Amino acid sequence: MHLAVTSNSTKYCTKIFQAAVRGAVALAVLSALLIVAGGQAQAQTESVLYNFTGTPDGSNPYSTLTFNNGNLFGTTYKGGLYGYGTVFELIPNGSGGWSESVLYNFCPAAPSCTDGEYPTFTKVAFDSQGNLYGTAYLGGALGNGVVFELSPSGNTWTYNVLYSFAGQPDAANPINGLVFDSKGNLYGTAYSGGGGNNGAVFELSPASGGGGWTEQVIDSIPSLFAGLAIDSQGNLYGTTTTTVFELSPNGTNWLPTTLFTFSASTQGKSPNGTPVVDSQGNVYGTTTTGGKNNLGTVFKLVKGTNGKYTERILYSFGANGTQPDSGIALDSAGNVYGTTTAGGKNGAGVVYELVFNGTSYAERSLEAFIGINGAVSYSTIVLDNAGYLYGTTFGGGSSGMGTVFEVNAHAAVTTTTCTSSMNPSTAGEAVTFTATVSPAPPDGEVVVFEPVGQSTMKGGVATYTTSALKVGQTKITAVYNGDLNFITSRSVSFEQVVNK
Repeated sequence: MHLAVTSNSTKYCTKIFQAAVRGAVALAVLSALLIVAGGQAQAQTESVLYNFTGTPDGSNPYSTLTFNNGNLFGTTYKGGLYGYGTVFELIPNGSGGWSESVLYNFCPAAPSCTDGEYPTFTKVAFDSQGNLYGTAYLGGALGNGVVFELSPSGNTWTYNVLYSFAGQPDAANPINGLVFDSKGNLYGTAYSGGGGNNGAVFELSPASGGGGWTEQVIDSIPSLFAGLAIDSQGNLYGTTTTTVFELSPNGTNWLPTTLFTFSASTQGKSPNGTPVVDSQGNVYGTTTTGGKNNLGTVFKLVKGTNGKYTERILYSFGANGTQPDSGIALDSAGNVYGTTTAGGKNGAGVVYELVFNGTSYAERSLEAFIGINGAVSYSTIVLDNAGYLYGTTFGGGSSGMGTVFEVNAHAAVTTTTCTSSMNPSTAGEAVTFTATVSPAPPDGEVVVFEPVGQSTMKGGVATYTTSALKVGQTKITAVYNGDLNFITSRSVSFEQVVNK
């Protein structure tokens, strides 16, 4: 890896890629997971939209996705033509699948990388003209990272560095992407630099008359990896290593307010997910550790009538997924969605839902990452208008280099029944097994009659006929493996008796 030499290089080497190290540890077991998963039936409430291969398409996406005109946009931390990451677009292909297009490959002029390198957790943002904006953690004119713009021109995109960070006094190592305000200013977080050299919140403003962009640090903070949220009044919300804060515009200055300090482990520790603010001003987020089991939490800061905030722990991780590194998404019913980097069926994380019943939340695992369907997700879930969930995994997939996935939190619960045309039967006699799946999935999907064979369904019914049953008893179970919209189910098992 090419590292720019900065005043924060020691901090960079020891801390910034703690997440990458966790990802690497998880990836070390992915080959085993892939072997195991290859022989397992999966509950297909998840669909892998794209498997990254490294070159030329990119690898190891950290990023949260962004919808624009029905297409998905994101960044990969590594891979591409030069190995320093990419900006990519996924486009529906009209046949139920998606096609990937690389919009930009970072660092074609290695080792200088004046265009930037390694976009880290970088969610991209769009302006009203369709220009795309993001950050790269390293590279640039001074090696401390950049803010970049990609402008569409027909079928191509033009890349431009808007700002190269110096480290002091501005900031260094921008992370997690950008947000816009109503005036067209960009805001983001930097992992290093700033007044205290431990991180900063920065503003990038277009200069009057179109003469470039002006950067200023609006707050110095001890930063982790979280990005910013912005409300309709232009207030910014973010996290430090121990707090959730708000920055309010006050003329030419910004007024910082600490909304909550995590002072006890039971309240959560290491608030690393980008906050979410609802219409009542309540703030949601995650902590990587702490909580009841010290394996992370989902929290809500409830805004009181006096403007003070009270923390409510919505969920302490432990039973299913653990150690969430991403933020959460909310639907219109108040349900919460997110991902974890660990836990679940094979320890590679889960997609979870916290179901809101009006007063409290109940957790359920929507999908466990087992390797072949992805592993270790750092991305915050995004929802489309139909309520489907989208995200990325750092590893896993067909090449072990990460995925883009889709999950249906509202897939239909199915039941499967199985009958035999005759039981007992005689050796050599043809026996037909009939499975019925309700509600009926699409025609052509498979039912497996364990352990004798499989066939496809029509109208929710599948049949399998065999005359090769062994004398004695064979336990028969019909298994429907599910798809994005129908959850897997198994029939009650029964003994098929075959006489001589």
